Amino acid sequence: MDRRTLRDIAFKMLFEAEFKKDENRDELYEALLAEHEAENCEYLNSVFFGVLENVEEIDGLISEFAKGWKLSRISRVSLNIMRLSVYELKYRSEDVPFAVSINEAVELAKKYDDEAAPKFVNGILNSVAGKLGLK
Repeated sequence: MDRRTLRDIAFKMLFEAEFKKDENRDELYEALLAEHEAENCEYLNSVFFGVLENVEEIDGLISEFAKGWKLSRISRVSLNIMRLSVYELKYRSEDVPFAVSINEAVELAKKYDDEAAPKFVNGILNSVAGKLGLK
């Protein structure tokens, strides 16, 4: 599978995990792989568990730049798209160029969220990239 397809699956897995926080993460991961007809790979494993393990730090970065928005007001779709991208920006920047990660996040927002989401996602992720010294 190409990285775009894997990123799409990773987003869907993270979105679904949002509603199953009490489940065992390992079992949930395996069930979601099967549900999305995906095979375990380093990227999916890293992103899924990495986002879940670092969600407070990731959400802190998103909150810092979501001026006037509490995380609870951000759509779960956009929030999980940004979590995925922020994880890539912070923990996989040697593997995923920041511009690619942000562009892919914007494309996911266009595909899965409302018409205002892509601009919102783009703005926050560009600010995070700047803070992380990637721009």
